[in-house]
Amino acid sequence: MSYASALRHTAVDAALTLPHHNGGTEGVNYKTKLIKRQMYGRASFPLLRHRILLG
Repeated sequence: MSYASALRHTAVDAALTLPHHNGGTEGVNYKTKLIKRQMYGRASFPLLRHRILLG
């Protein structure tokens, strides 16, 4: 078993057994990118920042 294979096996094992996850962070990133896509070409950075902070 190579080092990369062992590392991958360990990472998958940890992901399935540990209660920790990054779902909250991924949700915020997804929402920010969605707002950014909707705002493309419409307004300036301060309005985009305001919408992200309110969302």
